[in-house]
Amino acid sequence: MADARIILAYGRDTGIVAIGHGEGYKAAHQALAASGFRRGDDWVYHLPNTDEDASRATVAGLVRHATVHGVEVTTSSRRLIGDTARDIARLLPGQWEVRIELYSHPVWQQDLVPWLWDSGELARVVQNERIPYAATLTDTARTTLLLVERPGHQLDYLVGAFAPEPFEEGYGDPHAPRSLTLPPFAGRAARTIADRFLPAYERAVHARRIAAVAEALDRIRTEHNTWAAIVASGRYSAAPPLGATALGEAAETFLNRAWAEFLNVMQHAPTLLDRCRPAATSWPEDARVLAQLADALTDAEGLGRDASLTRTERDTRLWAALDTWLTHSEPFLRQARAATPPRQHTVPAAAPPRQALPRGPHAPRR
Repeated sequence: MADARIILAYGRDTGIVAIGHGEGYKAAHQALAASGFRRGDDWVYHLPNTDEDASRATVAGLVRHATVHGVEVTTSSRRLIGDTARDIARLLPGQWEVRIELYSHPVWQQDLVPWLWDSGELARVVQNERIPYAATLTDTARTTLLLVERPGHQLDYLVGAFAPEPFEEGYGDPHAPRSLTLPPFAGRAARTIADRFLPAYERAVHARRIAAVAEALDRIRTEHNTWAAIVASGRYSAAPPLGATALGEAAETFLNRAWAEFLNVMQHAPTLLDRCRPAATSWPEDARVLAQLADALTDAEGLGRDASLTRTERDTRLWAALDTWLTHSEPFLRQARAATPPRQHTVPAAAPPRQALPRGPHAPRR
């Protein structure tokens, strides 16, 4: 018979709740429905009323129905993870939306693997341990954290992050931050996230932006060198000499490929430029170069939107932007590496609660 389990936990506002999981999770759901539990919008099953005698009778009925359906019932020693996450969210700087995530079938949690941006314990746990449920915390800057109960430990939690939206998947990325262990106390957990995890996360995002720009420029430079070699020789490898039309087509091919890569520069470089402070480095003279790079980005921004540009005008402006960035990539990269993310995270020792964002509908992260 397929594995089927039900975990009973206690929710601060909901009382006793139940979560079915395992390969035979449907049998768990059948047992819950047959015993009188009602499924909420978050797919967590709740008792239909708060009367003590009725609740005891419903739970007793659940045990009987679970036996009939071959489902194992266990009781969690922890609070409902959504309560823990909301308590932490209220103490974090800013506003955070909390959602409960259910991974009823074991394979569902594997959907997290490509998106989880972690180089620590959380990535290993998600891939190798059973995680029936978790909670996500998302702030207004779209930073999304994943909170899970740490397997094999009665009280601790693990917190990590999903890859930032501009980077899509995060699996195996060398810049990924390390997940941290959190204590079961909301205040201490919030301070650990604010003082240690979020700064490390933002440094990792900063480093990944630098890498994205550097890699894009390297690919553009490689394409440019290939094009330059064709122009110098007048031919593709050992092929016959190229005519003017073919050389023009080669230039157009290069520009199209370079533009596709330059879009990555345009996406990430502005944030990095904003953080650069040349006067605070050993290269204050880079300020003039950074201004030229910013102007080149501004000039290139309209190339994809301005339908009035002729091909010649578009190519001329793109050539100028590419030339500026290829010429001055080294001072940009050293200034970007010397820069630091400006946002600071602090949680006072006695921080007053902050209202979390309204809780949205359940939507498992894919």
